[in-house]
Amino acid sequence: MDLTATGPALLDHLPPPLAGDRIIALNQPKGDLHTTRAYEWNGWTFDVPPGVFIPGWTSRLIHERLLDGRIETRQRRYAAMGVGLGVEAVAAAHRGAREIHAVDVHPESVAAAARHYARIVGERPDTAFLPVAGDLFDAVPDGRRLDVITFNPPAVSRTVSDDPDVVRNVCVGASLLARFFAQVAERDLLAPGGEIFVIASNTADLRGIVQHALDHGFHPETEYFHDWGDGVLTFLFRITRDIPGAGGQA
Repeated sequence: MDLTATGPALLDHLPPPLAGDRIIALNQPKGDLHTTRAYEWNGWTFDVPPGVFIPGWTSRLIHERLLDGRIETRQRRYAAMGVGLGVEAVAAAHRGAREIHAVDVHPESVAAAARHYARIVGERPDTAFLPVAGDLFDAVPDGRRLDVITFNPPAVSRTVSDDPDVVRNVCVGASLLARFFAQVAERDLLAPGGEIFVIASNTADLRGIVQHALDHGFHPETEYFHDWGDGVLTFLFRITRDIPGAGGQA
């Protein structure tokens, strides 16, 4: 596996999905989803309402990079797709983002993110906080240009539960990414020099996800890779716009 491969060549270096029974076993939901819980990260405490998910390791990988600037949002327009509790929004505000679009299909998650932002961050004159509930970018006003988008999608390729809250957060599948990239491309949401960061593992159809990005004119590369030692391989993809005539380099 060549982690330096980019663009279409990346497809040849991505693993296929794990066996279905292994995927289901690895993604069994906890029994406390419909209770009130608490979450703490970086010294910040977040109240977790019923139906809202607690961030896992893959989400924290994004949160850490937002906070320390490896995913740079300082003075940039940032969209946290699937914002959940709002940790991404809080981290980006502390980094100094100019705009933060906190987007989730789940209204209760958006409300939780807004509460946490108000309590932890408060009013920041140089940062516009814009929480919206909707399917992908449907609720984001036309004409917006974004410098950074992060997404930890529910791309697991097997249905692991009949609970709609679990399905929403875990196993919608790679087809969601087809719509995601289509919206970014068709609405011209990514500003010049903009970056998309998507994290997924081989519990999802990685090749399908990357192919969807390629199909809509994007240039994917591997930003980070983690081998769990149990067959699960996690990729953080950095995805930019292809430059016509530049040989696939972004």
